[in-house]
Amino acid sequence: MRDEAPRAVTAICRALEEQIEHGLLAAGSKLPAERKLSEVFDTTRITLREALGQLEAQGLIYREERRGWFVSLPRLAYNPLVRSHFDAMVGEQGRTPSTEVIAARLMPAPAVICDLLELPALSSVIQIRRARRVDGRLVLYVEHYLNPAYFPGILDFDLTLSLTELYARQYDIHYGRVRFDMVPTALHLEAAAALKVSVGSPALRITRVNRDQHGRLIDCDIECWRHDAIHVSVEVPE
Repeated sequence: MRDEAPRAVTAICRALEEQIEHGLLAAGSKLPAERKLSEVFDTTRITLREALGQLEAQGLIYREERRGWFVSLPRLAYNPLVRSHFDAMVGEQGRTPSTEVIAARLMPAPAVICDLLELPALSSVIQIRRARRVDGRLVLYVEHYLNPAYFPGILDFDLTLSLTELYARQYDIHYGRVRFDMVPTALHLEAAAALKVSVGSPALRITRVNRDQHGRLIDCDIECWRHDAIHVSVEVPE
């Protein structure tokens, strides 16, 4: 009896994996409701959810709060050595990007941002919080912190567009040297709410600290990617 639930979980996972591999459950499509799936597999909701959780951990499916379960789209290739921005990276891979601004304001700089941008105590920074989609799916929550000395009036512009292009067009500022830090993490409240997933869901956090063409520290980005949205791919030249 103790082995029945694990066997049922394995059987459900294999069945759904086969459906996905053969295209019967297409990428981006919504799975039937959990009640319907429980009936199909003649199992309990607890056993079904364990199976769905395992498939989500593998990156084959994902869940959005109040919307249900979906078949995952292919991961984006993310190469930190390539000079690009979100819209360009997504578009170059034949996908469709979109961005929404959650909030944008001038605020006191948190201590960690003062450290990253080498700002004195009690400095102000511009914070821009955005959620980004690929082919309609929420995949990225990002907090941008800008040194306001270099970007006067930036809050008056359309911040759904590429900041990289806005910097160049309006301020003649171009990215120079950049530092990346990547760590697996769990989504905090703001990130989870923006991505419509549960607090504590797995993610990849990428912190980028950017200098401009003159070597000045101009901004930093703290990105929280859904764990199944990207794969990091780097080719180091000889």
